[in-house]
Amino acid sequence: MIKIDEARIFQVIEERKPRSVALNGAEALIPRLQDVSDHIHERFGIEAYVIGDPCWGSCDLNTHAADMLGADLLFNIGHTVAMETFGEKVVMINAYDDVSFEKVASKFAQEMQGKYKAVSLVTDSQHLEEVEKTKTLLEGYGYTVIIGRGKGQLRDAQVFGCEFYPAWSVQRQVDCYLFLGQSQFHSASVAMSTEKPTFMLDPYFEEYTQVNEFAQGLQKRAILSIYKALDAERIGIIIGLKEGQFAHVRALELKKELVKLGKKVQLIAITEITNDRMQIFKGIDAFVQVACPRLATDNHFQKPMLSVPQAQALIKLLKKEPIDDFLKLQHWL
Repeated sequence: MIKIDEARIFQVIEERKPRSVALNGAEALIPRLQDVSDHIHERFGIEAYVIGDPCWGSCDLNTHAADMLGADLLFNIGHTVAMETFGEKVVMINAYDDVSFEKVASKFAQEMQGKYKAVSLVTDSQHLEEVEKTKTLLEGYGYTVIIGRGKGQLRDAQVFGCEFYPAWSVQRQVDCYLFLGQSQFHSASVAMSTEKPTFMLDPYFEEYTQVNEFAQGLQKRAILSIYKALDAERIGIIIGLKEGQFAHVRALELKKELVKLGKKVQLIAITEITNDRMQIFKGIDAFVQVACPRLATDNHFQKPMLSVPQAQALIKLLKKEPIDDFLKLQHWL
């Protein structure tokens, strides 16, 4: 069951006395945000708006919505990061899932004993509180368990879909990674960036799955898009207009490189990058987007859609250079 840190929300409201607040978080949390909104209104008598637009992480805070609503504070719920606030308005609120990993971790430990010795635990925001318990359990079976240190927004053992510092920093010390949670999105990124055996431990179905084959499929799709973009005469470079996805400088850097190599480049700014939106733009043979690295690997686009690492690989190919290990990075931006 997901537990939202309402005590922290109430503390902030009591200290800062806002006239109104806004709440946002992952789509799966919206019913819970409705409950929190009711509790805020009942306790403080102020308006608490639930923002229903998708929120993909700390890169997608929806502060523009809070500004339009005139909300004094925006509580971003469920995307736990190392920072408690972003600027004056945004307060990050923890939401943890109290589901136990004891059964699935024990199952892995017993069935894989002798095959792997040193393992690293990684997880997303919701399961950070289960890392130490699972570490102790695995050590009881004789495994060496290594927890990678956090960096930037990431806490120890935490990974995003595009940032993997805790996994990357220990890859030479471990035989495999165990991702705590039910997310191929996160676990596949660890597998792609490290190319080591990676298992997803699902506490709900009490099963574990190796995700490397799925990750290889995503990687093959990413490579195919790069080669399809080789023949593009005109490339659209998309600048994301969400606060945490605004990489204007990187877009200009890539444009400069591609123009040098004979490509025509047009700069495009957009908030939601979807296949339907891309059909509006005429005369573009391929796109590069500098907003979210996972858009290009996880979604279908009719024309090649490249992330920053893919665009850098394209530039290497145009220079007749190899692109081996182009996704073996600790951060895909």
